[in-house]
Amino acid sequence: MIKTYPVPDPAIALRSLIRQVDSHKGLYGNVAVIGGANSMIGAALLAGRAALKHGTGKVSIGLLNDNFQVDPEQPELMVYKSKRLIKNTSLTHILLGPGLGQSKKANTLLEMCLRTNKPLIIDADGLNLISKSLKLQLLLKHRQAETIITPHPMEAARLLQCDTSDIQKNRPVAIMKLQSIFQCGVILKGHDTLVLGNNSKLFQNNTGNSALSSAGQGDVLGGIILALWAQGLSLIEACCCGVYIHGKAADTWRISNSERIGLTATETIEFSRCCLNNYL
Repeated sequence: MIKTYPVPDPAIALRSLIRQVDSHKGLYGNVAVIGGANSMIGAALLAGRAALKHGTGKVSIGLLNDNFQVDPEQPELMVYKSKRLIKNTSLTHILLGPGLGQSKKANTLLEMCLRTNKPLIIDADGLNLISKSLKLQLLLKHRQAETIITPHPMEAARLLQCDTSDIQKNRPVAIMKLQSIFQCGVILKGHDTLVLGNNSKLFQNNTGNSALSSAGQGDVLGGIILALWAQGLSLIEACCCGVYIHGKAADTWRISNSERIGLTATETIEFSRCCLNNYL
């Protein structure tokens, strides 16, 4: 039986984010979110807003939809054409996948990101594209920069070419297979989310509840992890702290909404930011 460990108390890692008085945005990451095809722009915006509201110095959105130029709800987000943004050498970290779709252009953007030397999070349709392409699988496996993939059970099943029920029957075995095949960090999302980095213990998160069963929550989680990673936490610290405070946000919401439904991803960003700052 594979041994799992509880996600560590995030207090120590998160307190390292407390800022010095002499400070500027350049110290806290310059990140990109790549995604937002037609009808799915909201996914990229949710991830970008989450990254911004969890402390990232600068957040840019690279959209597949070239017609969208500004987020009126969050004008601090810089909006660029996706290919141009990926080529920006000043980026520190990239999240690819929210609202990406599976078009030829999406495939090209994924390959571009895999060929960069930037720390990379791959989610959503980025994973679905990888599951269909041996070329992309090899690029992922042989990446030199740190990488994390964040599948939910169905995406994990596609990557492992099995049924979703097979993933759920033995989640620890599934995440170990994913890490072994693709040689990168893995977050297997769902009830009791699992986190596995290269050469790390297998961690199991115990925060969160069914209120997170709504669209956009995975995009928010990706943005949170991106923010923590860009501000200086290690990959495994960012992943463990990210899933913990994301789940804690839903637990906090449930305190005043016992057994209720309707928590949106937008609301989760605000609750998660409060949870983060309670540790600082």
